[in-house]
Amino acid sequence: MSGENDLIKLYSGQILNLAAAIPHTERLVDPDATVKKRAPLCGSTVTVDLKIEDGRIVDFAQDVKACALGQASASVVGSGVIGRTHAEIETARAALKAMLKDDGPTPPAPFDGLEVLRPARDYKNRHASILLAFDATAEAFEQADQANCA
Repeated sequence: MSGENDLIKLYSGQILNLAAAIPHTERLVDPDATVKKRAPLCGSTVTVDLKIEDGRIVDFAQDVKACALGQASASVVGSGVIGRTHAEIETARAALKAMLKDDGPTPPAPFDGLEVLRPARDYKNRHASILLAFDATAEAFEQADQANCA
């Protein structure tokens, strides 16, 4: 029964508030790249549209169909993604992964709000959903970079 209580605690008010306030949910009309990622264990999906100028994200949209943890993560990512470089996205994604897997440090600002998801480190089956927004954003950035180099 304590495992169930721990799971209930995991869905804190902070997480639910973030999940209810996901920014940038209107799809972009003419994105430089679009990527849809799916978490195989739970079926959560995040689709990201990106516009890139001078190596930075200038417009961003996301369609999030995920559990509250994935939604909360997408909310924090969406709030901080505009103006970021590919390297900043990769650094923050690696930090989130390390925070979940190894209890590493909180991702750097503007993604430090992901700290609220630290209790999810004990729920490995939720990690993929939590990482979806970063995974899709990083892959979309890669696609946009490749298209600009072609």
